[in-house]
Amino acid sequence: GKRFNPLLLYGGVGLGKTHLMQSIGNYLFQRDEKLKICYISAESFTNEFIWSIGSKIKEMDKFKSKYRNLDVLLIDDIHFLQNKEGTQEELFYTFDTLYNSFKQIVFTCDRPISELKNLTERLRSRFERGLNVDLQPPKYETRRAILEKKLEYMRSQSSSQFISFIPDEVIDLIAQNVETNVRDLESCLTKIIAYAELVQNKITLDIARQQLRDKFSSAQPENINIDIIQRVVSDDFNISLSDIRGKKRTKNVVLPRQIAMYLAQELTEFSTTELGMEFGGRDHTTVMHSCQKIREAIITDSKLDSKIQYLIKNIKDYKK
Repeated sequence: GKRFNPLLLYGGVGLGKTHLMQSIGNYLFQRDEKLKICYISAESFTNEFIWSIGSKIKEMDKFKSKYRNLDVLLIDDIHFLQNKEGTQEELFYTFDTLYNSFKQIVFTCDRPISELKNLTERLRSRFERGLNVDLQPPKYETRRAILEKKLEYMRSQSSSQFISFIPDEVIDLIAQNVETNVRDLESCLTKIIAYAELVQNKITLDIARQQLRDKFSSAQPENINIDIIQRVVSDDFNISLSDIRGKKRTKNVVLPRQIAMYLAQELTEFSTTELGMEFGGRDHTTVMHSCQKIREAIITDSKLDSKIQYLIKNIKDYKK
């Protein structure tokens, strides 16, 4: 509770936030069984707080005593606390009590704290005070390693001969096509093994492609176009679509517009000339300059990089 406190793990679905948080709790408990450690989701914490309010005063005292006398507090999915002012206030006082006593606090969230809306500033500043860790989707080499480890574990738990006959090229096929998260990787592997056991036959590359075609297509972004990109960016920065597409050059408009141009170049097949037409009839050199500026800024600005990743996720998840 002295060096990295609080510790915040944030990232998209299926990237291992809860797994890492519970690992921290288990590791600390194994080192010292006398530690008072509590893992709880933000939703359960909220429900428990609401129940204590509606009960006798004694129950509210029990609630405060339970959480303010811990050695380690692990709260999952703190984005759930948005718009819950009473719970935020209680967590604020709990946080200060634990923090000032050098007790370890760990949170998880599905996005950077800066992206949370309707969160009190004093709580936001405390969430950002310690170490913030951005969990990114695994790269190809990591995806391969995860699949191989999962397969090794499945072999150790089953006597089925067909698990041993999943060829390397099938593992490679899954790793190449599923870029989202670990859950999707495991789902593909499970389906292939289940199919092999069902038909009592070895899995070939062609069979794998056929069986996983739906999963591969769902793992890829669909229907991404410039309009969606512009809408997501304008909503996030709280500016209008006409500002993104228009001629305004105020500071609050220029950066979102440059980000939207960069994302459009990264996520679509349009040329810089075509992109310029979609952004108020700008010259292709303006688009190139904007994209290069964002590309260079990402290298040195981790917050901007996180913002870009967050916007990409929202663009891919966007439903009209």
